[in-house]
Amino acid sequence: MISASQLRTYTEQIFNAIGCSDADARLAADVLVSADLRGVDSHGVARLPGYVRLYDHGRVNPQPHIRIVHETPSTAVVDGDRGLGLVVGPWAMNVAIEKARTAGTGWVAVRNSNHFGIAGYHALLATQHDMIGQAMTHAAPLVAPTFSLEKMLGTNPIAVAIPAATEPTFLADFASTAVAYGKLEILQRKGQDIPVGWAQDADGRPTTDANAIRNGGALLPLGTDREHGSHKGYGLGAVVDIFSGVLSGANYGPWVPPFATAGFMAANEGVGAGTGHFFGAMRIDAFRPADEFKAHMDMWIQRFRQAKAVDGQRVLIPGDPERLIEADRLANGIPLLEPVVQSLQELGERFGVSIM
Repeated sequence: MISASQLRTYTEQIFNAIGCSDADARLAADVLVSADLRGVDSHGVARLPGYVRLYDHGRVNPQPHIRIVHETPSTAVVDGDRGLGLVVGPWAMNVAIEKARTAGTGWVAVRNSNHFGIAGYHALLATQHDMIGQAMTHAAPLVAPTFSLEKMLGTNPIAVAIPAATEPTFLADFASTAVAYGKLEILQRKGQDIPVGWAQDADGRPTTDANAIRNGGALLPLGTDREHGSHKGYGLGAVVDIFSGVLSGANYGPWVPPFATAGFMAANEGVGAGTGHFFGAMRIDAFRPADEFKAHMDMWIQRFRQAKAVDGQRVLIPGDPERLIEADRLANGIPLLEPVVQSLQELGERFGVSIM
């Protein structure tokens, strides 16, 4: 176990070592450690070596000049100047929040960025201002659309955060695939198989091989196959890709550049600039009084919690499992798999930073 503060300090120092400013290093570390605290280990510090590899390959600018390149009163396009998505994402979300202050809603498309961590982190920023937050991003092509043998889309997550009065914030944060690629990485480190339904092999057949994507296979959309609604997961992923890539001027579809853990580094870019995201902020009182809305959100949450459940189960609200894990890890520390600890120690040795 390692405390969140220790992990945050170590991560900040690594980002400092590749040239990030103190403020950007703190922000990037906070995004990563927040994922570990919430139990989203696939998107936490386990990815830190990947960000450093992106820097080594010249794909991350540690001191970007992030700027608005086009805007209207309620919209903007942001160029991330190849910065860490962990930094570009919150910058752009804050633009959406400021737009919403004056226009009621704010919508921001981002191009020329990189992997931005967990989508939920960015969506939650809006809830601090009595706003509903939305965040989405596309990613490297690891996913085969329904009936396809080719990888055309990323895991393309969507997050929506909605504040309540006394109840915890509603946070739906999910990939448009059966599972995020990071879950395969965790099982790769453990040397375990994946469940049937997560991926297909190079011939389009169901597989339990955690390394299937490295061997020519693909992740499957949410729903897994046509009979179970994979066309809906495909549709969700396509919408995220179009909003994040086509609308922003970033790359899209099979041209989205890869993260550093998918087994390949070369970026097959050519239709846009870097990786893209899409953010939204909606001022609640642009629709109805915020206190009134949040009181009804309490009622909504409480009624769903009271829903009669199947034996041995209870109905959860999106965000509940992560909140429970966060409370435990804040008190007892964050568990890291041995391969993750080893990779972080190797990174520390390179930059003269100790993890403990």
